[in-house]
Amino acid sequence: MPSDVRAIAFYLPQFHPIAENDAWWGKGFTEWRAVTRAQPLFRGHYQPHLPSDLGFYDLRVAETRIEQAALAREHGLAGFCYYWYWFSGKRLLERPLAEVVASGQPDFPFCVCWANENWTRRWDGRGDEILALQRYAPEDPLAVVRAWLPMLEDPRYLRVSGRPLVLVYCADALPEPKRWADTWREEARRAGHPDLYLSHVLSVNQGTGDPAALGFDAAVEFPPHWMRSSLLTQAALDLAPGFRGAVLDYVECARSALGRPDPDFTLLRGVMPGWDNTPRAGIAANLFVNAEPPNYERWLKGIVEWTRARRTGDERLLFVNAWNEWAEGCHLEPDLKYGRAFLEATQRALA
Repeated sequence: MPSDVRAIAFYLPQFHPIAENDAWWGKGFTEWRAVTRAQPLFRGHYQPHLPSDLGFYDLRVAETRIEQAALAREHGLAGFCYYWYWFSGKRLLERPLAEVVASGQPDFPFCVCWANENWTRRWDGRGDEILALQRYAPEDPLAVVRAWLPMLEDPRYLRVSGRPLVLVYCADALPEPKRWADTWREEARRAGHPDLYLSHVLSVNQGTGDPAALGFDAAVEFPPHWMRSSLLTQAALDLAPGFRGAVLDYVECARSALGRPDPDFTLLRGVMPGWDNTPRAGIAANLFVNAEPPNYERWLKGIVEWTRARRTGDERLLFVNAWNEWAEGCHLEPDLKYGRAFLEATQRALA
């Protein structure tokens, strides 16, 4: 029996080569290159994270996308939220979702999150070098919603009371976000939708602000951003020489999230199975210890109960960060250490 709370997992389409990544990072680059080269930074540190059931897949392969959806559905997830990269009309990493829409497969609900950050070289420590710039040109508000419309027509597209659900990762980066939101809503209504259900992600730059101030309907929690936890010390962990990142406690982070006071705006809650960006950052990594399936299950169960108590109908939504962020140690997809344990924990918590 499906849960009355819909859990949606963020989905990264990075796992296939594109010409731009070939030019920026070397021929054949995908996220797997970073994942496989990660090394432990202290005794007992779980790295690298290596996939089990699905292997080192290529998202250009339709059978892989179908198998992902089958795994997600089997374990109670209600849909994927695909990161959508658009830079004044230029698309990046668009092929997996474009093929999902064109083919009608997999038959699994989805929505999009416009990942509207600049693309920089932060993966190799040079975050000040911009690879793809968000220009926010005057014609962009209309152009971006018109790029969404073909997806919003899809019968699989996730809705709240008939309104297509659209997320924006950094809504506060938009010039005059209310004007952008008004343009999007007007164009969606012109296309026959009752409205849009616009949600902004509480991302690293976003804070915990009221969505109404941006012209949006809801805010989406995005662990580990804006979560509290204590730093573990060099002496406690015997960290690698030169380590300059941060090691935090997952259990304390979850406890802090579950104790968060209710805001006076619509908040859609989020959880994470873990976080460890060692593959991208090396000795500058930020990571959590004790990110294990039983601790994740307790956190998710608490968020499910919170959502049931405070949201009704189609607004009973929560988000999991993430389905397949392998280079951030943040994935529900099965790995060689835990197998399907995080997915099975998801299924139990939602039930």
